[in-house]
Amino acid sequence: MNESPKEILDTILGYLGFAFQIEEQERDGHPVLQIYTHEAGLLIGRQEQTLDDMQYLVNRLLLTGDAAGPRVIVDVEHHRAMRDDALILKVQHLAEAVRNGSRPLQTEPLNSYDRRIVHHAFKDDPIITTWSPPDDARVKRITLRLKRRE
Repeated sequence: MNESPKEILDTILGYLGFAFQIEEQERDGHPVLQIYTHEAGLLIGRQEQTLDDMQYLVNRLLLTGDAAGPRVIVDVEHHRAMRDDALILKVQHLAEAVRNGSRPLQTEPLNSYDRRIVHHAFKDDPIITTWSPPDDARVKRITLRLKRRE
């Protein structure tokens, strides 16, 4: 099975009976499949569960064909991109409070996609480090704290 990510998503949405258009884009070095439809709310789902599940399915199917392939982001009418920007802004405010107060703070519980965004946003920060517990919970809090000076 050597289908492209776009073909896989097209097949899934076609079987579900949606009228849609898929555009391939790139964001931060990751391929993005942007879906345009009049039924965006249905594809996003409650608490973005449907969108997360679609992305998971596409990536799992790609993994069977190429284990080293890139991870694809599935978005609906830029919903995820706008929400990601809002999340980063919120976490940057938390980080500023950590810088000013020197006390660690935690985010609200986040799914794995959101945690990856937060960790990536602070990977090169000279002052703030991020940490999340290594358990198997679906949602976890990330702790923002000052890096230890050596």
